[in-house]
Parts: sequence; structure tokens; C-alpha cells
Amino acid sequence: MEEIPETKEDPKATEPEKKVEEEKPQSTPLIDIANAAAERMEKANIETARLQEMQAERDRRIALGGKAEAGQAPVKKEYTPEEYATKVQSGELNG
Repeated sequence: MEEIPETKEDPKATEPEKKVEEEKPQSTPLIDIANAAAERMEKANIETARLQEMQAERDRRIALGGKAEAGQAPVKKEYTPEEYATKVQSGELNG
């Protein structure tokens, strides 16, 4: 006859498993406030970078589109005395 080896039961296996609770580091209200502020700042920085990129793209389009004024003053048309008198009498010019 063949001998069947005895199996020993693991005593840990028969005990109900105990949940091992991980200890979370306790946070203080000041740390929570600082973390929340840091998150808000990170989101604001991302939004600011996005807006700056949009503004730069807009500036590039204006410059390449030929609509940039480049610091030039608007050109004022000079009228001849006859044109000036006619415009003043018709009320097109105020003075």
C-alpha cells in the first residue's frame, strides 16, 4: 500500500483573515489648505499658458496678414481750402 503524506493545515489559513488597514498619514487643516491652493495655482498656470499661446498665435496671424500697424500714426487727410469750406458748410466736419 502507498502511504499518503499527511497534510498539515496552515493555522493562518483557518483563521479569518484580518483586514490590514493601511495607516494614512494624518493631515492637518493647514496642509489641506496649502494642497488645495497649490492645485488651484497649477490649474491657473495651465490656463494662463493656454491663453498666452492663443494670444501669440493671434499676434502672428495679424503680423503675417499685413494688418499690423507697427506704431504708425493714422494718416490725416488734408483738404484744400475749397474742400474744407464745402465740408464745414455741409456739416461733415465739426470745426
